Formats: sequence, structure tokens, C-alpha cells
Amino acid sequence: MICWFPLAEAPVPEGGLFDFDATLPLMAIQVVVLTFILNKLFFQPVGGVVEEREGFVATSHKDAKERLAQVQRLEQDLKAQLQQARQEAQAVIAAAEDEVATLHKAALAEARAEANQQRERERAEIETQRSAAGAVLAEESRRLADLIIQRLVAI
Repeated sequence: MICWFPLAEAPVPEGGLFDFDATLPLMAIQVVVLTFILNKLFFQPVGGVVEEREGFVATSHKDAKERLAQVQRLEQDLKAQLQQARQEAQAVIAAAEDEVATLHKAALAEARAEANQQRERERAEIETQRSAAGAVLAEESRRLADLIIQRLVAI
């Protein structure tokens, strides 16, 4: 087995953990160069795509709002047309009901007039038949009276 304790007790070189030699500026330059390279190779193309996407989304959003506004205007127009059509239909229905009521009253009045005329004709016919029957009965009663008188006189 390896013992690591002797290494832990080894003397630390001068400067220790925070030794400011040429490595710090070199590291800073590496970070700046790496940032520049990453920016040119990756971030700008990705940023361009992102900006293009944002532009597309903004344009699509604007178009969608315009279309929504247009749909709402069309919906209001259609509602107004529907309301007007309903009112016109109700007016047509009311006119038709009035016309039907007028025609019904006229037909009813005509039927009553015809029924009254028929009743008067029948009454006149009955009256003529009654007069004829009365004349026949009067003639029959005279004949019977004469017959009774003849038989009574003959006795």
C-alpha cells in the first residue's frame, strides 16, 4: 500500500497557492482569445439565427393579431347580418301571419255568407213545400169534409 502522508508534509514552494507569475496574464489572454473565437464561430451565427427566429416570431405574432382583428370584424359583421336577417325573417313571418289571418277571416266570412244564402234558399224551399203541403192538406181536408158530409147525408 502507498502512503501519501510524506507527500502531504512536503515543503510548499515559495508563492504557494497565489503565485502571480506569467501564468495569470497568459490565462487572461487565453480567456479573451477563446471568448473572441467562440463569439465569431458559435455565438454570432447562433445569435443571427436567434434574431432571425425572433423576427419571424414577431412578424408571425403581428400577422396573427391582424388576422384576429380581421376575424373579429368579420364576426361582428356576420352577427349584424344575422340579426338583420332574423329581423327580416320575423317581419316576413308577421306579414305572412297577418295575410293568413286576413285570408282566414275572408274565407270564414265567405263561408258564413254562403251558409246563410244556402239556409235562406232552404228556408224558402221549405216555405214553398209547406205552402204546397198546406194547400194539399186543405184540399185533402175539403175532400174529406165533403166525403164525410156525403156519407152523413146519405145516411
